[in-house]
Amino acid sequence: MSTPESPGLSIIPGAEPMSHVGTRAAGVLLLHGFTGNPSSVRNQARGIAAAGYHVESPRLPGHGTAIEDMLDTGWSDWTAAVDAALDELRARVARIVVMGLSMGGSLTLWTGLRYPDVSGLVCINPATEPQQEDVLAMIGEMLADGMEVLPGIGSDIADASVEEIAYPGTPLRPLLSFMNDGLAPMTDRFGELEMPILLYTSRQDHVVDPASSVHLAATAGDVEHVWLDRSYHVATQDHDRDVITDGAIAFVARVTGQ
Repeated sequence: MSTPESPGLSIIPGAEPMSHVGTRAAGVLLLHGFTGNPSSVRNQARGIAAAGYHVESPRLPGHGTAIEDMLDTGWSDWTAAVDAALDELRARVARIVVMGLSMGGSLTLWTGLRYPDVSGLVCINPATEPQQEDVLAMIGEMLADGMEVLPGIGSDIADASVEEIAYPGTPLRPLLSFMNDGLAPMTDRFGELEMPILLYTSRQDHVVDPASSVHLAATAGDVEHVWLDRSYHVATQDHDRDVITDGAIAFVARVTGQ
């Protein structure tokens, strides 16, 4: 797929990407989720940057502008953006941790499978398995009927004082690409991951079934699984946001030696 965004697109205030040059010899790539943007992992990006690490937090193609920009994007566009951001970090440091929320967690796992030299992975409520065949078939039927967008799945946050900046709808064609091109080819490959993984899972998640985390923890090797009792899906902005930030910083220090 090609990225449809035009040079003159308008980024939603707060959805801008973040790039930070740190003082330590290690860096972190932070990835946001489906229909979200870098604002959902901004707390962690700022905390990790304040700890002295290099940071790249890209805005994935089609995200953070208008939902129309996302309709013709898919997994290959997002992985290309991950590769580009990783190259930015590799130009500055050799030791890198990849961290992501939701689909960003899925992209984190994809990165670990593609680049075994990555020092560690941090996943927050990642999707690790595609939907059942009947659900995928239903999505295909809706697309055949001309339906491109369903009501949104954003802002699943227990903290009433916080609202996620996310699209109001769920684009079906990109969702199908996420399932078929992204999750399906790697769901049985997590046993290949040899680097340490820090996994955060909300017990109450109304977007991604916690069973996805259980699948990852059961099939990957070195997994530290932390359950969150106070947060919903967007835990990076929820009551446990500082728990995740502090835990990620400690994890980065441990696996990179920095």
